[in-house]
Amino acid sequence: MSNSYSIELPNGLNSPADSAGDTTSLDFKSLIGIVYRRFWLISLGFLATFLLVAYVTFTQTPLYKATTTVQLDTSQRNVIDISSVLGGIAANTAEIDTEVLVMGSKSLMTRVASKEKLIEDPEFNWTLREKKSSVFDGIKSGVLGMLGKDASKSDPFADMSDIERQRTIEESVVTALIKKASIKRVGTTYLLTAAVTSENPETAARLADAIADQYRVNQMDQKLEATRRATSWLNERVEVLAEEVQEKEMAVAIYMADHDMITVGGEPEAATELLYLQSQLIQLRVDYQAAQARYDNMQRQMRAGAVDAIPEVLGSQVINDMKSQRAIIRRRLVELESRLADRHPELIAARSESADIDRQIDAEIQRIAGNLRNEVTVARRRMNDVQGNIATVNLSLTKTTSAMIPLNELRRDADTSRELLENFISRSKQTGVQDSLVEPDASILSSSTIPNAPSTPKTVLNLLLGVILGIIFGGSLALLSEMFDSKISSSEDVERKLKSNPIGSVPMIRTQSFLGLGSISPADHLIDNPLSAYAESIRYLRAAIAFSDLDSETKVVAVTSSLPDEGKTSLTLSLGRMSAMSGSRTLVIDGDFRRRQLTEAAVLSPEVGFIEHLFGAGELTDAITKDSKSLLDILPLSRSGHTPHDVFGTRAFDEMMVRLRPMYDLILIDTGPLLLMAEARVVAGKADKAILVVRWRHSTRSAVNQSLKLLHTFKADLLGITLNMVDLTRRRHHRDPGATYKAYRKYYTMETKPGLFGFKKKKNADKVHPGLRPMTTPVSVSPARPANEQSDVDPRAAE
Repeated sequence: MSNSYSIELPNGLNSPADSAGDTTSLDFKSLIGIVYRRFWLISLGFLATFLLVAYVTFTQTPLYKATTTVQLDTSQRNVIDISSVLGGIAANTAEIDTEVLVMGSKSLMTRVASKEKLIEDPEFNWTLREKKSSVFDGIKSGVLGMLGKDASKSDPFADMSDIERQRTIEESVVTALIKKASIKRVGTTYLLTAAVTSENPETAARLADAIADQYRVNQMDQKLEATRRATSWLNERVEVLAEEVQEKEMAVAIYMADHDMITVGGEPEAATELLYLQSQLIQLRVDYQAAQARYDNMQRQMRAGAVDAIPEVLGSQVINDMKSQRAIIRRRLVELESRLADRHPELIAARSESADIDRQIDAEIQRIAGNLRNEVTVARRRMNDVQGNIATVNLSLTKTTSAMIPLNELRRDADTSRELLENFISRSKQTGVQDSLVEPDASILSSSTIPNAPSTPKTVLNLLLGVILGIIFGGSLALLSEMFDSKISSSEDVERKLKSNPIGSVPMIRTQSFLGLGSISPADHLIDNPLSAYAESIRYLRAAIAFSDLDSETKVVAVTSSLPDEGKTSLTLSLGRMSAMSGSRTLVIDGDFRRRQLTEAAVLSPEVGFIEHLFGAGELTDAITKDSKSLLDILPLSRSGHTPHDVFGTRAFDEMMVRLRPMYDLILIDTGPLLLMAEARVVAGKADKAILVVRWRHSTRSAVNQSLKLLHTFKADLLGITLNMVDLTRRRHHRDPGATYKAYRKYYTMETKPGLFGFKKKKNADKVHPGLRPMTTPVSVSPARPANEQSDVDPRAAE
């Protein structure tokens, strides 16, 4: 048999609004019920979490935090460049974020650690700390001992040289400083903060200032080094370029002397004219292409029907005026069409006028297109004329071109080298001057102060957080327990989760007296307290049986349960006694052959019982025994009776039930557990009705569901499910529509108070109406009473 569990929210937290629409109060009551039910689990989770947070808070070493603020200079000024002086360049977000990383880099922290001699501080150099023994050290020693190693001789520097040992310690010091330092940007400003956390407040303030100072020194060093490298490289390039310019100018002079070339302004006159014509040709080509582009665009727009998108059309004042006139005519045309006939002269004239305006607009557009076409033609003709002139000039320059080309190349090369030399000389002088003007890009806005109070731990905040986390953890444990709780808690659980009919709840009574000096069974409690809550629940159950089927009489009822110890036997005996006390002829059959609990509860020790009579060892009158406290008839089990494998499936049992039906108004059969005994399933199928007893907050839904499936398989007519042994003092914390403990206590005598030598009745036990005085002597029933007559009325009406 395998149990299946389903996870669902606790009752009430996801229930629909089924009572006056007030779901908020119902949900709140459900939560309060969960708190009451899981109080100890919530308390345990809360205490565990709170004590853990408190322990960590009070055992944590106090740490002090100091902060230094650095401002970035985002408008760097170069005094040599006047534009740089007047307008600075603002740093972007990426550059500022880069500076944050630089300020917290390992190289900068290494310089700080070296300058501040942190290797001599035990807070940063773990090798200088005093070794303290702890539980973890003991565990480590034990593990090393199991591995055959001596924990006392375990030295992490055993296999290192002195240099490697020193380097490893320095690395650990820098790593410790990086962990204790925090570099951040203040919002979206140009401010950076360097915060250091330390066990010593003076050390925290000193290191925060040291990081800011080292950051400024690092910027100075980088700028000076870059300036020195640039100056050296520029000086070398100036020397090389000077020699190169001298050689190239000499080559130009030699070439001109060899070819006897005389130029005006360095160029022949024809060459100057050619340059002019070429520049003119370029401008004409641009004009031609622009005119052609405008003309092509207009043609495309006209073919596409988008005439209004042509720039020339949009800029035409004539067309715009005609469009305005056309709009006025069309508005008048619309007005005339709305009030005149289609062939009215005035309407026809208006339409003709509108068509005439459209023709004028089209003609104007065609005129504009013609003008653009003429512009293209003129531009092409002018460009062709200039090209002819260029060809003529080129013929005259043919002889001198071959000589001018090498000369021009020599001149351009010399000019380029000369210009480059001048730029390098100027930049070299500027760089030399800037050496004395280098300043860092950051300034310390505020130095750190020695903190007076530790930053961590925050005792009040931590304890408050511990309270919140404890409540959350305890509440989570309670909700998880409710989600995985598969116990039956209320009649609503029977209806909603088991899809079955609830037929009442039987309260739990105290069966043990004070100091264990006396005890009372539930069936005896029924006799002694007929107006108690327990008696009322049994009376309600008996009424449910009596009115279960108005068309046919219900006589044989099998009372069963899923598993043992669910109070089935006590409930059967109590139900039988209540029926007998009410005047009904009632028989209770002990059908649990293995435990004989009903026989023992009735304090019977028969020699001839149910089994002996069933298999011919005794008469029925000898087997049936009268209850000592009521007129109830009991068919018990003898202690020495042999139990065969099949009892309820035999013909003898069927014949016995045929004989018993006319003799009694109600026959109750106390069966064994359904999930353990096959006989219980058989007798449930043969009875008129079957009652499944479920122990409150003890039986699981999986067991009850399997029992319901077995009853359905054996075609048992299930009357319903009864919740047994309900603790009324705890039921108010569950979502149950039944009465609360306070209501029961006010209306019923529920139980007796334990006295020194037994049980003592409550004050209100005897203060009842004279007509409802508890019956101490069972009421006799006339034997001539018809078997099908109802024994009593509805107990709720009697109350």
